[in-house]
Amino acid sequence: MKKSLWLKVLALSMVLCFGIAGSAFAEKLVIKGSTTVLPVAQKAAEDYMKMHPDVIISISGGGSGKGIKALVDGFTDIANASRFIKKKEINHAMKNNIFPVAHRVAIDAIVPVVHPTNRIKNLTLPQLKSIYQAKIRNWKELGGDDRKIVIISRDTGSGTYEVWHKKVMKKERISPRAQLLASNGAVVQAVKGNKHAIGYVGIGYLGRGLKALDVNGVTASVTTALNGTYPVARPLFMFTNGWPKGVVSDFINFMVGPKGQKIVKEEGFVPLYELGR
Repeated sequence: MKKSLWLKVLALSMVLCFGIAGSAFAEKLVIKGSTTVLPVAQKAAEDYMKMHPDVIISISGGGSGKGIKALVDGFTDIANASRFIKKKEINHAMKNNIFPVAHRVAIDAIVPVVHPTNRIKNLTLPQLKSIYQAKIRNWKELGGDDRKIVIISRDTGSGTYEVWHKKVMKKERISPRAQLLASNGAVVQAVKGNKHAIGYVGIGYLGRGLKALDVNGVTASVTTALNGTYPVARPLFMFTNGWPKGVVSDFINFMVGPKGQKIVKEEGFVPLYELGR
């Protein structure tokens, strides 16, 4: 009886030791940054780890700025970003002997969204700018119901905010009345829960109890994002320190290859090229 118990303990110890050793020797890949890129990166990481069980990938959001800062400070292997790296970030990186390389992994459209009960269907760029400057304060000024507009925006560290600031606001300030939120998901929840609200999210976040608005009479779609007719489109990036090697290179190649681009499409974003059926 004692011998049998001893053998069971020994067997369990071996399993635990091999498990610990396996995780200790597994390659680790850290990805941080944009919440827009996050759902694509998460699904890609899941599929990649199934194909490569010897690789452990950890992913977190926080925004493009935080992702790039983590890369510059040496705390991540890949920085997800929904905007291009800024000159001051490049200068900071160079001082740290970090050499950021951009890898375009998808295309996105930033779409203004409202509560499904809102009667508005289309806004022009000047109207959007006036709303976010709080010059237009009631939906009735735009042909909607008599409701005061609640402005929802991304926080200033977000790549989505940066693109909105450039393409919609023409680099002019958003009103202090705006509520600044940390993620696309937070914007979705805020707009879903407020009949007066307007926000903006990446195209992959549509269809979650929101009403998407056309901009300048153009509906955001794969076609209009690719051909440039939708006015608030942008590429999505993954940044690495120098030209990637090893598992980092393999993951980037997976991301831009057919399997990764299929994930991009499945998550509601725009792949870099037309995929075969």
